[in-house]
Amino acid sequence: MTEQTATEIIRMSMEMRIVVSCVIVLAAYLTDFLCCKLLIPLIRKVADRTSFKWDNYITDTKVLHNVFHLIPPIAFMVAMPMLFPEQTQWGRLLYKGFSIYIIVVSCSLACAFVNSIYALSNESEALKNKPMKGVYQMVKVIVVCVGAILTIGVLIDKDFTTLLAGLGASAAVLMLIFKDTILGLVAGVQLSAHDMLRPGDWIMMDKYGINGEVEEVTLNTVKVRNWDNTINTIPPYVLVSDSFKNWRGMRESGGRRVARALRIDMNSIRFCTPEEAGRFAGQDWAEGLVIGTDTVNLSLFRAAAEHYLRNRTDVNNDLMLLVRQLEPTAEGLPLQFYFFTSTKVWVPHEHIAADIMEHFIAMLPEFGLKAFQRPSGMDLKEGY
Repeated sequence: MTEQTATEIIRMSMEMRIVVSCVIVLAAYLTDFLCCKLLIPLIRKVADRTSFKWDNYITDTKVLHNVFHLIPPIAFMVAMPMLFPEQTQWGRLLYKGFSIYIIVVSCSLACAFVNSIYALSNESEALKNKPMKGVYQMVKVIVVCVGAILTIGVLIDKDFTTLLAGLGASAAVLMLIFKDTILGLVAGVQLSAHDMLRPGDWIMMDKYGINGEVEEVTLNTVKVRNWDNTINTIPPYVLVSDSFKNWRGMRESGGRRVARALRIDMNSIRFCTPEEAGRFAGQDWAEGLVIGTDTVNLSLFRAAAEHYLRNRTDVNNDLMLLVRQLEPTAEGLPLQFYFFTSTKVWVPHEHIAADIMEHFIAMLPEFGLKAFQRPSGMDLKEGY
């Protein structure tokens, strides 16, 4: 624009300036509309055809819309010194209005860009299982706070640095207000850095009645769906300050543990009779054992039980497998069966464990053993 044109604009009446301003704004908004309707679909098609994934997220529709929404206010701000060279009331109001508009759209653009980065990180093998949502939420909170400070500065005609200095003086109050947010951010960084928690993990916290899968980890809450389909929400910093059990190691291992015990009636533990010794000597599980009348029936039962476990295809023999005695109690001698099922799925795992324990209970009479059971009224009833 030449110096003569600028001089002519200065001499224009206020009404003419408003008309010219409206024309500029309408032209800018028309450009914005055409870009959104024509350019965005074209850019999306180009991004979809490339072999990269990151451009599909960076060129997200919301990101591009916010970029093009910046055209009208920027165009008017560029033309404003020529339309309103002197500091008129109309000029100041328009300047503040479009400045606030630019701040709001810029914040929306930044938040949309952060969302795209978060969606992109979920596609990464290294980051998709990390609880990063809280970190991205904190970035958006910072963006919104900066936008709010800039907006207040525009409204009251104060410099950005002056407002920040004032906020620094009231840092204690801000710490109190945003205590949960700050604690959540720190906890989220710790959970992510030490790989303590991922969405999909099975966790247990008896103190809070939590026993289920983690559905979502955000800046202020961790959402857990319990196995009874109830949902618990707790702050992330609780997981750092308190103790919780994560079953991820079990799911990533080769099997799921079974550690169950039968209480043997100690009155039924004895030496084998000659007939029992001869009968047991021919069994597959007795191969390599020297069985005589000085052999204890419980020892043979342990050998048979361990042989049975090692020959089941649904029991993982690469992991710990043993049949052991625990310390005797007033309720008998606990005999523990410690092994791992090949499947880690809850229902099949429980079925396998139940089948095995039922088999062992049925084996006891064959060895002359009895399971300890407290007498009931029916046991004491005459003739029962």
